[in-house]
Amino acid sequence: MHFTRRTFTLTSAAFALTLAAPALAEETAFKPAKMTAFVAAGAGGGTDNFARTVQPMLEKRLDTNITIINLPSASGAMAHQRTAQSEPNGESIEFASSTFITSRAAGQNPIGLDQLTPVARMQSDVLTLVVNTEKYDTLEEFLTYAKENPGEVIIGGTHAASVDRMAFLGLNDAAGLDLAYIPYDNEGSASANLLSGNIDGMFNEISAIQGYIESGEMKPILALADERLEAYPDLPTTVENGWNLTFGNERGVFINAKTPPETIAIIEAAFQDVFNSEEYQAYAKSANLHVRPGFLGSEDYRAVLEENLAYFEKLLSLK
Repeated sequence: MHFTRRTFTLTSAAFALTLAAPALAEETAFKPAKMTAFVAAGAGGGTDNFARTVQPMLEKRLDTNITIINLPSASGAMAHQRTAQSEPNGESIEFASSTFITSRAAGQNPIGLDQLTPVARMQSDVLTLVVNTEKYDTLEEFLTYAKENPGEVIIGGTHAASVDRMAFLGLNDAAGLDLAYIPYDNEGSASANLLSGNIDGMFNEISAIQGYIESGEMKPILALADERLEAYPDLPTTVENGWNLTFGNERGVFINAKTPPETIAIIEAAFQDVFNSEEYQAYAKSANLHVRPGFLGSEDYRAVLEENLAYFEKLLSLK
């Protein structure tokens, strides 16, 4: 499925509110003394790091104090429920990844976009197919072996309703392969099994495997992208192979859907101001999160989530 060539624009309401801090909070009716940010993931992971990096930047722009609460259980479903059931006054927000929509597609998340609406997307990481360098050196080697040994090539990833599994299902469908999938409780377990040779490959983000790439223990052989990545010019893409498969792990901000639109627009504008800041861009670059454009406003992010939901439901129906 291919979503990245669509042109997105920031909504006019949010654009009008993109003001320099601290005027952003001073010139509006939304002046929360404190806010709560639920994180639909455990401490130390990519979504948690994202939330804690952004926290002081957002506090400055909204002139408030933000308390972060991690709620990783049930693939983040508890965080989604808490946010959807919060007072719709803008004082409770949620940091979540693509697991919000993949778990919804898999029927594991009772909260939909009618209860939890997006504020902004901040990151759109690139998924790659990664292999143990002792097993494969190129995509051609991997594909040849997979086609000659149907059902024997095993791909690992985090749990059964993750974006990793959606990438696995998408590649099986697009390339006409018969790969097997093993879900692991966490990324570390999947990586350990890849390094030990128990599995043939895994889907992961560039930002998460940088150390393994540099040490030569892992090698990305395929990027789910339109064009070759500037930092990895030798890495082939799905699109150049004729596979319409370009989604990745996204991280964004959500809020109770009953929150007044003007309040959502203020928070959206604050996040855009954070995204455009030198401080945030330096963080994104250091974590290799700058490879693909990240920011989308509320309306455009909703459109992407709805498209992804329909596509992931289709993939799951093919399993």
